[in-house]
Amino acid sequence: MASNSNLVPEAKDSLNKFKYEVASEVGVNLKNGYNGDLSARDAGRIGGNMVKKLIQKAESQMIGK
Repeated sequence: MASNSNLVPEAKDSLNKFKYEVASEVGVNLKNGYNGDLSARDAGRIGGNMVKKLIQKAESQMIGK
């Protein structure tokens, strides 16, 4: 399996929506379709914040909150 494939294909739409929400929160203007002009720094801010939020959610679920 490729490293960039989704383990749960059904989650693709939700993750995409989440990406746009996080981008908006960190002040990065993502457009639908091609975003090749996005800087590595901005892409990292989006990805990093997505991971941070997903970890926070998992930790909260583990302690039952």
